[in-house]
Amino acid sequence: MPLNKEVKTKLIEEYHRHESDTGSPEVQVAILTTRINQLTDHLRAHKHDEACRRGLLQMVGQRRRLLAYLRKAEYQRYLVLTDQLKLRRK
Repeated sequence: MPLNKEVKTKLIEEYHRHESDTGSPEVQVAILTTRINQLTDHLRAHKHDEACRRGLLQMVGQRRRLLAYLRKAEYQRYLVLTDQLKLRRK
């Protein structure tokens, strides 16, 4: 279940750091968060979809690594991003 092109473009426009930015940690975390929310809803309806569950866990791990990097590199950007996406932080 990939994201629609319109949704992905909107996320990139909202979280980019400069005009041609598509791969900054903020953009990647925003896209992963949207995908995680979609898969979570899917798994509530289809409890036995183990392949989807494995993909979800991989995405959560990837997002966690990106957030750890952002927290270590630029703490203020990390705080702003977690507030915007309503993510818990430790």
